[in-house]
Amino acid sequence: MAVMSTLSPLDGRYASYVSPLVDHLSEDALNRARVTVEVEWLIYLVDTGILPGEFTPEERDEMRSIEVDPKELGEIEAETRHDVKAVEYYLRKRVKYPDIVHILCTSEDINNLAYALTIKDAVEKVWLPAARRLVNNISALAREQRDQPMLSRTHGQTATPTTLGKEMSVFAWRLSRQLQRIRDTEYLGKINGATGTYGAHVTALPETDWPSHSRSFVESLGLSWNPLTTQIESHDWQAELYSDIARFNRILHNFATDVWTYISLGYFHQNLAAQGSTGSSTMPHKVNPIRFENAEANLEISSALLDTLGSTLVTSRLQRDLTDSSTQRNIGVAFGHSLLAIDNVTRGLAGLDVDANALARDLDASWEVLGEPIQQAMRVASIKGATGMDNPYERLKDLTRGQQVTEEIMRDFIKSLGIPADVEARLLELTPATYTGLASQLVTYLGE
Repeated sequence: MAVMSTLSPLDGRYASYVSPLVDHLSEDALNRARVTVEVEWLIYLVDTGILPGEFTPEERDEMRSIEVDPKELGEIEAETRHDVKAVEYYLRKRVKYPDIVHILCTSEDINNLAYALTIKDAVEKVWLPAARRLVNNISALAREQRDQPMLSRTHGQTATPTTLGKEMSVFAWRLSRQLQRIRDTEYLGKINGATGTYGAHVTALPETDWPSHSRSFVESLGLSWNPLTTQIESHDWQAELYSDIARFNRILHNFATDVWTYISLGYFHQNLAAQGSTGSSTMPHKVNPIRFENAEANLEISSALLDTLGSTLVTSRLQRDLTDSSTQRNIGVAFGHSLLAIDNVTRGLAGLDVDANALARDLDASWEVLGEPIQQAMRVASIKGATGMDNPYERLKDLTRGQQVTEEIMRDFIKSLGIPADVEARLLELTPATYTGLASQLVTYLGE
């Protein structure tokens, strides 16, 4: 049972759905990453000979295995009133050469690297796999339904038919492009002192090539080196990442609203076992599309937070202010709402069955959509020399606009045109269900 006394629903009602992010984007996870960076910096300074000392393989392994006790760390921070300083004091009790801990760096050197590591892990180990599974499921649905004819609706009105699979493939394609951008994210880091000048470094050890060592250390953590910063790493890469995830969110929001609409049209039936047994508290016949509605809300919240993160983090007064400190503590919340939405859409999609009969009924009741190909065929025939093809658009408008057009009416109109015999035969074979162009073939652009 979820804890209901928490302020955030992500920590209460929805905790089980977003719990994988806790290992990467919680305060405890951030402190573990800070410990990792401090330990690696200590090892680097000694192993490269920048500072005197020596570690055995066992000592390195022991330091890299240091666990963080949140209670003890919290007690230290209560005294220091500084989170990174608390990590420093915590480590001093546990490592060889305690005087080297947190030397030749500033707290933001540790923080920016810790955040980069935790965000990278959250994206690559939690968010991306979940998003990729969903997109793969949408792609699978697209391939499965590539030949299923469906009436289109542009501006909410009946329009040129398509296939259900082709429409699903549009979303799979759009979402896949964003996943590629997110996969290609460059996670930047720096370690260059209080204002990015290596001032203290050069004063203490002037013979050392500090930019070279800074780059080497940052890249040893699996990050890209930022050579030019103030006291803080500029966070531009974070803003770029959050923009891409927000865009993924908004495309997924579009998908959720479209699927919701297809459910309301009867094109999809919701599987009761997958969606839950209760739809309405008072109307027992209902099965509400709650997965997609829940996803919409969470995607909106996530995108709003990501927009705020992206716009706030790229700005810092002069060489440093602390707005980024509070802002970055909401990264996990933004990711959490996105992950929750992805989970809802994934489960909602798994509980849908296509109603081919409903799709067929809508198509069969919409013969007016053949006004487009007939008009175009008339225009081409006229260009090729056929007579009697004048004013095709106006003639089809008079026939179809605001009127119920049956199969019989449409076929009689085609026969009355005097259009070349081969064109007439082709038009007479056409039905709303077969007028889907290359829709089925276009799904192949998703790949296999």
